Amino acid sequence: MRRAGLVGVPRVRPWSWQAFLLGLIAVAVSAALQAICAALGAELYFATFLPSLFVLGLVAGAPAAIFAALLTVPLVWWAFMPPVFKISPLTAADADSINLFFLLAVLLIGLADLCRKAMAIVSRGGLKSPGESAATNSQ
Repeated sequence: MRRAGLVGVPRVRPWSWQAFLLGLIAVAVSAALQAICAALGAELYFATFLPSLFVLGLVAGAPAAIFAALLTVPLVWWAFMPPVFKISPLTAADADSINLFFLLAVLLIGLADLCRKAMAIVSRGGLKSPGESAATNSQ
């Protein structure tokens, strides 16, 4: 039986400095992709950040993904919301975009954390039923 997991992708300990560095890299790559989308005319402020949060949650754990989500909001507010490269008061639509991003980020990070825990359980051999214990005599 083949074990489940991310084939070829190393997993990082959740509270390590490597996990948070990976979070910074994910935010930077997502910001670059968002800049390309903005240059093409798309105004979906958080579109490229959500998939990277999910992947980051799978690879580096929930703390790094939460760090990246918290880092994303001021970055998007400064770099992508009009007027660009300037912090200005939020409009109602911008505040709604940030609230929706936080809602989706919480859901995606939670799902990634559950998937990460499920992969750990499967890689250990799965859950054992109480009848399969070594202490139980099956006579």
